[in-house]
Amino acid sequence: MSDEIKNVGIEEEEDIITLEFDDDTAVDCTIMGTFEANGKEYIALEPQDGTEDVYIYGYKELSDDEFELIDLLDDEEFDAAAAVFDEIMAEEE
Repeated sequence: MSDEIKNVGIEEEEDIITLEFDDDTAVDCTIMGTFEANGKEYIALEPQDGTEDVYIYGYKELSDDEFELIDLLDDEEFDAAAAVFDEIMAEEE
């Protein structure tokens, strides 16, 4: 298990992606990085909407330029990934 968040993409600029939800709303998010929990890869996204929220999704790299976000529908998996993310953030402070 990796205990650090790895930066994704371009080093000189912030990586921003737009999440589009089922209700047709969209939120621009800064990619905080990827991390591993229980043998799976996850990505942490910080919405640029003025909140202190962090979105955590499953992460699958398809190529150097492409990746897939995977919804975490299982509460146990989400809780485990969120716990690892919280530990990483506490260590970085």
